[in-house]
Amino acid sequence: MKAMILAAGLGTRMRPLTDHCPKPLLRAGGNPLIVHHLERLRAAGIRDVVINVSYLAEQVIEALGDGSEFGMAIHWSHETTPLETGGGIHQALPLLGEAPFVLVNGDIWCDLDLATLPGLGHDLAHLVLVDNPAHHATGDFHLDRHGRVHEHGEPRLTYAGLGVIDPALVANQPPGAFALAPLLRAAMALHRVSGQHHRGAWVDVGTPERLADLDRRLRS
Repeated sequence: MKAMILAAGLGTRMRPLTDHCPKPLLRAGGNPLIVHHLERLRAAGIRDVVINVSYLAEQVIEALGDGSEFGMAIHWSHETTPLETGGGIHQALPLLGEAPFVLVNGDIWCDLDLATLPGLGHDLAHLVLVDNPAHHATGDFHLDRHGRVHEHGEPRLTYAGLGVIDPALVANQPPGAFALAPLLRAAMALHRVSGQHHRGAWVDVGTPERLADLDRRLRS
């Protein structure tokens, strides 16, 4: 299985830290955020990783190279302007192939063992969901007792920015910038999205304060 790390965002919520440094290279626990993902993917046996880049892309490419330092092969999808999640995946499809792949938001940290992520079967996506953090108290989706994800229902959980995606979810969309969430909701309406509730450690590293908190936790 391949993986894709989303790393093309502008990092506006992280300013001023991202004025001259792309968000994936911000450090927590001694390593850049994106290196934590690479190490966890490698531990799960994943050796082929696609990374999309845009803002300060050259810095990310120079830091990670071809991936050989991390025991894997990195393939780069360069976006002239950020294409959002859906558009970024669509552009990267020639690198990803036709098989389901692990999708990771570059600005999260999670201790989930990625080797435990399931296959998709007839589903178009499998989402990792977490308890709602204080900054997103209303959550995103409902996970029922059968492991199916729905747009509506209670209780609600937050999408962790981590899951498994079938390329068919975005393949028929026109090129350009578009969001992934509407396509996920459409797949949920067709009962083709599964999920799991991760109760371990997870951080949306979206602000300088949360980055500093994660850094303290990892160093301790």
